[in-house]
Amino acid sequence: MSSWTEGLQNAISYIEENLTEDIRIKDVAEVAYVSEYHFQRIFAVLCGFSVAEYIRNRRMALAARELAGSDAKVIDVALKYGYDSPDSFARAFTKFHGITPSAAKEMGAQIRDYAPLKIILSLEGGTMMNYRIEEKAAFTVMGRKRSFNMETSYQEIPKFWDEHMKDGGSNVVCGKYGLCMDSDGAEFDYLIADDYKPCEEVPEGYETRTIPAGTWAVFPCKMKNLQDTNTKMWKEWLPNCKDYKLGGNYNIELYMPPCKEDIGESDCELWLPIEKIM
Repeated sequence: MSSWTEGLQNAISYIEENLTEDIRIKDVAEVAYVSEYHFQRIFAVLCGFSVAEYIRNRRMALAARELAGSDAKVIDVALKYGYDSPDSFARAFTKFHGITPSAAKEMGAQIRDYAPLKIILSLEGGTMMNYRIEEKAAFTVMGRKRSFNMETSYQEIPKFWDEHMKDGGSNVVCGKYGLCMDSDGAEFDYLIADDYKPCEEVPEGYETRTIPAGTWAVFPCKMKNLQDTNTKMWKEWLPNCKDYKLGGNYNIELYMPPCKEDIGESDCELWLPIEKIM
């Protein structure tokens, strides 16, 4: 198996072994051999849901099994799976199972299961994917920043772009870059940014960030298949890349001037920081 596949299996095993303990995503990422930032992004792309959501769902499934047709106390099960109060546990339980914890204790109650993830090797790829490896000097961008949660970023970042374009922000920053940078693990900073010109004043509400010099894997694509390229980058290219590992806790979307005839045909690139494996 590739190192990333082994790391993901280690992470899943770690989660399963600690579902009744306080699980920190940072600790899960460590056994997967990547940073907390990259682990959460890769996990979401590969699985279709966040690691935090997976942990919650696994706990809810196990909690229901313990309550079903038993004399277990709801408060004891709630505390076992990390809930400080019966009320917060009941809200989460009802949202997941559609019935209350008390109702789940009744004989014949219908509850939902949520099986643990398993790594299954399968043949994937077989498609053309253009990329290049580049050395880039350090550069500084100026942009408009907003912090996003890993769980909701895919839905919220497009709204951020819409807001920026509609309220006149594009007159300050056109949006050459979409820059993702690690903030505190649970959240990350996203900047709609352009190249920074030192002679210009940074307007209120905007800030600068410097990207260090380094090696990048660059994936050219069209706007219409940006998400598809992003998925293939994580699911196909990275697991099969034997010469490089993930670098800094950031990645970049580069947007070329839009195609006036068809915005979907506009050129863009995904930049992934990497380091040579010694």
